[in-house]
Order: sequence, then C-alpha cells, then structure tokens
Amino acid sequence: MIAEGILEEMSVSFVDRTLNCRDCGEEFLFTAGEQEFYQAKGLQHEPGRCPTCRSAYKQARGIVDDRPQREYFVTTCAECGQEARVPFVPRNDRPVYCSPCFDQIRQASV
Repeated sequence: MIAEGILEEMSVSFVDRTLNCRDCGEEFLFTAGEQEFYQAKGLQHEPGRCPTCRSAYKQARGIVDDRPQREYFVTTCAECGQEARVPFVPRNDRPVYCSPCFDQIRQASV
C-alpha cells in the first residue's frame, strides 16, 4: 500500500498554468517544464513574478545570472602607480597590478 503512494507521487504530471504577477498584475505562463524544474530543485512555491518583473527585480538588486554582482576594490598598481580596480581585497604581502601592467607582466613571462 505504501509503495502505491510513492509511485503516485513520482508520476505527477505537470500542465501549463496561468499565474498573476504580484508586481505588474499581468498574467504569465508557468509551464510544465518550469514546474518540473522547480520540483527537481526542491522549490516549494510557484513564482510570484512574471519573467520581465523577475529580471527587473534581480537587476535592481545587482544580481546577474542568479549571482550577485562582483564587488571591486580600488588600490594602487605596484608597477605604474595608477589606480587599479581588482575583484579581491588587496593584501600588503603581494603586489597588485592594473590590467595593462598585469597583461604586460603575463606576456613577458610567456
């Protein structure tokens, strides 16, 4: 009897559903494929925003490709003394280079 319940859960079929966006109020389609993806990822709630509003929400929060935007730090290039923006916290134990100087150093070592 228990096995029948498990088989029933596993054979859930999904159908396209129309939902309303909580931001703009427009209707959008929550496809069977998206529902299957949500289930596979363990997501329990259906999306509340349409794809357009979801994208705008992510952009406003600085999220690109479902990842937060990278933070850059300003430091001084150890080679030329110009300002350098780097995607890591500079430490005093290693030199940090701006992009042009780093490219030149990398070219010289090849």
